[in-house]
Amino acid sequence: MSKSLMAKATISKRTLAMTTAAPLALLLSGCMGGGAIPSASTPITQSEAQQGAEFHPQLLAEFGGAMTGPQAAYVEQVGKNIAVQSGLGNARESFTVSTLNSSVNNAFAVPGGYIYTTRQLVSLMNNEAELAAVLGHEVGHVAARHSQRRQQRAQRNSILGGLGAVLSGVLLGNSELGSTVSRGFLQGSQLLTLSFSRSQELQADDLGIEYLSRAGYDPRAMGTVLASLAAQNSLDSQLQGRGDAKVPAWASTHPDPASRVQAALTKAGTVGGTLNRDTFLSRIDGVLYGDDPEQGVIEGRQFIHPDLRLSFTAPQGFYMVNGSRAVSINGQSGKAQLTLAPYAGNLESYVRQQFTAMGGEEQQLSPSSIERTTVNGIRAAYGTARVNNGNSQVDLVIFAYEFANDRAYHFAAIAPAGRSNTFSAMFNSMRRISASEASNVVPRRIDVVTVGRNDSVQSLSRRMAYSDSQEARFRVLNALGSRDGVRPGQKVKLVVRGR
Repeated sequence: MSKSLMAKATISKRTLAMTTAAPLALLLSGCMGGGAIPSASTPITQSEAQQGAEFHPQLLAEFGGAMTGPQAAYVEQVGKNIAVQSGLGNARESFTVSTLNSSVNNAFAVPGGYIYTTRQLVSLMNNEAELAAVLGHEVGHVAARHSQRRQQRAQRNSILGGLGAVLSGVLLGNSELGSTVSRGFLQGSQLLTLSFSRSQELQADDLGIEYLSRAGYDPRAMGTVLASLAAQNSLDSQLQGRGDAKVPAWASTHPDPASRVQAALTKAGTVGGTLNRDTFLSRIDGVLYGDDPEQGVIEGRQFIHPDLRLSFTAPQGFYMVNGSRAVSINGQSGKAQLTLAPYAGNLESYVRQQFTAMGGEEQQLSPSSIERTTVNGIRAAYGTARVNNGNSQVDLVIFAYEFANDRAYHFAAIAPAGRSNTFSAMFNSMRRISASEASNVVPRRIDVVTVGRNDSVQSLSRRMAYSDSQEARFRVLNALGSRDGVRPGQKVKLVVRGR
């Protein structure tokens, strides 16, 4: 939840829209034209370029903005070099490659040659060939016009159009939430990215592998980076207390990267090529890892924002995703978001406005009553509404806090009917933090080190800036199996504290 979006000056219709039903999708619905789909060798058209240019600034805002500097320039260079291999006319000039300031492992593309990867996904990679593989996968989506096919299918089925129908994702997948209220929770959480069908994802993998081979990279990098994604997904599941390696059904990945690893390795065969491992590691040394303190940080079940001076604790068994516009709290028994909207000094009116925004045009939502209270010295108000959610009912709770005369934040939470008390402890955990507590929030960064004679996986793992699962984190970060060791002279990645 970025400081810039939370500042008073940025409170606008755009900020208010984040709690409405699929605002970006509605905003862009119908922008994409119909007609025949061009072949994969057809240059990017002016119409496609215009579409991408319209989506681009919204995506940057949703995913923390584009990074600048030598690390971002390196990613851009690799991306444009791999785009040339697609055969699209003027590929180097036609593609825009952005590294996003996001702690989510993801990459995606929109029409017009706009491709994106997050800094977190770049940090997970271990060589330049893997970076080229991920970017090549996204170039493949653009070249095969998968976004247009998805958009046309969405329009035919009268479901989400616009941006929600044209985004392509490497890791995060289609939302299976059906109701308007539920879809509203995707906005601002960086769970917005929607992936294509299994066959389209596999086709993009295949195209990416072809591009790797043409560029002289080891084509097996597509399989190894997907394996790292699968391993990270599994580790995240364990760290977040989820017994399996899947996200909940309401935000499932499709297809899961683990199911694509073997297919990618089989397609690549045994032909080798360039990895550029040391070059890659030297270029990403020092990159920000995990949450950016300017957007707030997640430490276990606690969210703390040093600039906004607030903190809260998620319920046991839930996990959080920090986006540039909101913090999402996710679990099998419910979900919630913390965000803000324009505030005119009346908490009761504020709460009612959020119910109206969550219902959108499809449902007229209002609370049965609004109660006032105080939470850790903060003035607060809340209300609950029973909402039909397909074949069942859920309770929607808006719990708002006044932090200043012109600034308020609120949780919007949904849970099965009668079980909204799932979030009671979280609502009551909201608190202001002191200046000294805020100053103790220090970012994590990637530190590339050379393995010494006396180093081992265990000794290096102890240098990871975490209090738990240090060795597991180190192994996944460096693509090391459970029995793999390190050798003197080898470069590896650590996650350390540092500004």
